[in-house]
Amino acid sequence: MTSPPQANGKAHHIAPLDASLLTIQRAETLKPIPEPGTYIFGSIKTDHMLIMTFDPVVGWSAPQIKPYGPLSLDPSSNCFQYCTNVFEGMKAILGPDGTPVLFRPEDNMRRLQSSAARMALPPFDEAALLACIKKLIMTEERWIPAPAGHSLYIRPTLIGTTPSIKVGASKHATLYALVTPVGPYFATATAGVSLLAVNEHVRSWPGGTGGFKLGLNYSPGFMPQQTAAALGYDQILWLIGENKLITEAGAMNFFAVVERDDGGLTIVTPPLDGTILPGIVRDSTLVLLRAHAADTSAKILNLPADKAVYVEERALSVNELAEWAKAGTLLECFGTGTAVLVVAIERIGDVVPDADGKVKKVRNIEMKAGKGLGPVGQAMWDKLLASKEGRDDFRGWAVRCE
Repeated sequence: MTSPPQANGKAHHIAPLDASLLTIQRAETLKPIPEPGTYIFGSIKTDHMLIMTFDPVVGWSAPQIKPYGPLSLDPSSNCFQYCTNVFEGMKAILGPDGTPVLFRPEDNMRRLQSSAARMALPPFDEAALLACIKKLIMTEERWIPAPAGHSLYIRPTLIGTTPSIKVGASKHATLYALVTPVGPYFATATAGVSLLAVNEHVRSWPGGTGGFKLGLNYSPGFMPQQTAAALGYDQILWLIGENKLITEAGAMNFFAVVERDDGGLTIVTPPLDGTILPGIVRDSTLVLLRAHAADTSAKILNLPADKAVYVEERALSVNELAEWAKAGTLLECFGTGTAVLVVAIERIGDVVPDADGKVKKVRNIEMKAGKGLGPVGQAMWDKLLASKEGRDDFRGWAVRCE
């Protein structure tokens, strides 16, 4: 870590984040573990948490795993006043030999670092933080649920803690990680989720912060989400601009599968133009699809070998979806993300003016594959789950916690 010059011309040492200094203070009494199937996503607190702090004079403190408990922060802390809050989402599951495994965790560390830089929060050693997170997972290993579709969700969080209401970057920070056992994110995931297309409110915009995992990107969507729920939809399909271009589906990346005239399939997803989060499951999906497209005989995905696959990262409008659905070629849509892995999109409601342009109505866009994952979504679910669990370690994506 760069050391700032001092008045005497000598550099002052700023301590880096050092995993070798990690200490573990174990809880005296362990909590009972709820039965799988009773989980409310994100609400269960385990026995321990990981925490460390940054001071601009001394650098990073020694990381500590300690009993889970509240933080003590000044009411004027920068994170409260100016939303300097960045985070990640990861999952640990038990591998074939019972060892906890993570899915592409180095990518989570890089993305957290990128988000921190965007919010002018202090940098950290990515390998050191990952080593500490692995220790936390091993400390909380008894909390990793065994049933299929369940996992231990990990939430590393970095917040600005400089105690001042002055507008400006936070020079102090707290970095912590908590874990919570979770089941399926959507109760209706088997059948699929419904989306309400919205463009009167936007999640992100060109030149904004949509490409980073910041707390402030999520809370403005809570009110529109309530509106969508009142209309009978599970999530929002976020649009942008007069052309109604698709950005994200709730907090997921969006994919559409279209049948081609030549019998092949085209999979389309919006590009990384700064308005959508560069999802790790999104990237994994694209890598797998392109590997399959390059050699269908290799059976990387469980799709017919004679079914050619084409992948497009490009601007995609909800009007295109409506046209494909009308033509009967919109085979399926699905969302991807750490919390859901892959989830079917059953239908999309799009608000459009009627013939005289005076009254708005909702047109429903439905998938040819019907409810549940279609052939591509199901193939992605199967391959990604096998990769996450270490049963089919494609490109070394499954990383053991040891």
